[in-house]
Amino acid sequence: MDYLLLFAFLFLLLLVIKLFQQTNNTNPPPSPPSLPILGHIYLLREPLHRCFFDLTRKYGPIFSLRLGSRLAIVVSSPSYVVEAFNKNDVVFANRLHFWAGKYIGYNYTSLGLSPYGDHWRNLRRISKHELLSPNQLKLTSGIRTHETRSFIKTLYDASGNATFVKVELKPMFTNLAFNMILRMITGKLQVNGDNMRRSKAEEARFQKFIEELFEIGPSGYIGDFLPLFQWIDFRGYKKNVVRLTTEIDAFLQGFIEDHRRRKGADDFENENSMIHSLLSYQEQQPEYYTDEVIKGLLQDILSGGTDTSAVTMEWAMTNLLNNEAALNKVRSELDLHFGEDKLLDEADLPKLHYLQNVVVETLRLHPAVPLLVPHMNSENCTIGNHHIPKGTMLFVNACAIQRDPNIWDQPMSFSPERFEQDGENDQRHPKMMPFGIGRRSCPGMELGQRVVGLVLGLLIQLFEWKRIDEKMIDMGEGKGLTMPKVEPLEAMFKPRNIAHKLLS
Repeated sequence: MDYLLLFAFLFLLLLVIKLFQQTNNTNPPPSPPSLPILGHIYLLREPLHRCFFDLTRKYGPIFSLRLGSRLAIVVSSPSYVVEAFNKNDVVFANRLHFWAGKYIGYNYTSLGLSPYGDHWRNLRRISKHELLSPNQLKLTSGIRTHETRSFIKTLYDASGNATFVKVELKPMFTNLAFNMILRMITGKLQVNGDNMRRSKAEEARFQKFIEELFEIGPSGYIGDFLPLFQWIDFRGYKKNVVRLTTEIDAFLQGFIEDHRRRKGADDFENENSMIHSLLSYQEQQPEYYTDEVIKGLLQDILSGGTDTSAVTMEWAMTNLLNNEAALNKVRSELDLHFGEDKLLDEADLPKLHYLQNVVVETLRLHPAVPLLVPHMNSENCTIGNHHIPKGTMLFVNACAIQRDPNIWDQPMSFSPERFEQDGENDQRHPKMMPFGIGRRSCPGMELGQRVVGLVLGLLIQLFEWKRIDEKMIDMGEGKGLTMPKVEPLEAMFKPRNIAHKLLS
C-alpha cells in the first residue's frame, strides 16, 4: 500500500511539473532532454560553470533547465545580461529561498539572502555607503596594513637568509584575508598574554566554521529541488548547517557582547569597527537593528570576503609565476616608485597601473565567483524574446563571458597589457563582472581590489619568486563556488635586499 501511495505521489508531482512547464511559456529558451522528476539534475557536475559552458556550446548563450521542481535559465552573453539587469533589473533583484537560508541568513534577513525590498535596500546602503565606503576603508587602512605586514614578517622569518624556500600560499592567504576582515569587524582588542593566545585559538575555530559553511553552501540540499525528499537529511546536511550556524552565531554574539562590555573603557579603540557602527544604529532603532540583523550582515561580509580574496591572490601569483615577463614588469614598477627605502602602502596603489592591470586580468580569467549567485525573477518577463516565468532561477556564467573569444582577443592568455589598450574598458556591455552585476552586485568590490593589490605588491616588492621546478604550474580548476585551484599553489621564494633592509 505504501508503494502505491508513493507511486501516485510521484505521478502527480510529474504531472504538476509538466503543467507548470506548459503554462504561460509559449517561447521558452532551448533546453536539453530531461528525465521525469529529476529534470536536468542528471546533467550537473562540478565545477558547475564548466558544465554550463559545455551546454552553452550545444544549446546557445541562453538555455533553460528543469532542476527537479525548479526552473532555471543560464545566460552567457553580454546582450542577455544587459536585458536581465537593465531592462529587468528590479524583476531579477530577488534571491531564492533555500532551506539553509533560514539558518545561514537569519531567517532570510541577511544582505545576501533577504528578498528585494526596503529591508534589503537599507542593508545595502549601510554596507556600500558606510561600512565599506571609501572613507571608512581609509579609516581602517591601518588594520589592513598591520595584518599584511605581520604576514610579510612571518614569511620573512621563515625564509632564512639566502636560499630559496618552498611555501604553500593558499592557507596563508586565507588566514590573512580572514584576519583583516575580522579586525575590521571587531576593531582592535587590547588582550595580552594567555588571553591573546586563547583568543587566537578561538578565532582559528571560528575561521574553520566559516570555511565549512561556505563549502556546503546554501543550495546543497536535494530537498530544495525535489520536495519529496525534504524530510530526509541526506549526508547529514541539515545537521551540519544547524551545527555550524549555531557555532558561528555564538562567536558573533560574543564579539557584540565584548564590544558592549568594553565600550567606554580607557583603552577602548573600536570606534572605527563595524560592530561599533552597527550598535550605534541599534541604540537609535533597537526594534529594527536587532542582534540577529547585525550578525547576519557581519557574517555576509566575513564569509563573502575571505575565500574570494584568498582565491584571487592565489590565481594572481600562479599567473605571474607562469609569466615571468609580467612578474618582472610588476617588480620593475614597484622598484621605480619605491626603490629600497619604502614599503608599498595601500594609498600607493592608484599609481601602480600595471599592478592594477594584473589584478583586473586575474579577475577576468579567474573570477572568484565564476557562476554568479543565482537571481530569481519576481514576475513574468522576457529575455531575448524568450518567455521567463515568475520564480525562475537565473544563472549568469561570468567566467564564460569573460573568456568569450567573440569579446576578448586571445581570451585564455594572461595579458595585463590588454587593459592598457583603448576601448578595453568600454562598459556599454558588461564583459567584466567578477563582483556581480545589477542591484545585488558585491558592495565589497573596492575592498577586495585593495586587499589583493596590497598583498600582491608587497610579496613581489620584498621577495624573489620562482616555480618549484621548470614545469609550468597546473592551471586546473577545482570544485567549489569560488573556483579554487585543483592543485594548491606551491612556490619558491627568498628575500630581496629591500626585505633585509626594512624587515630584519
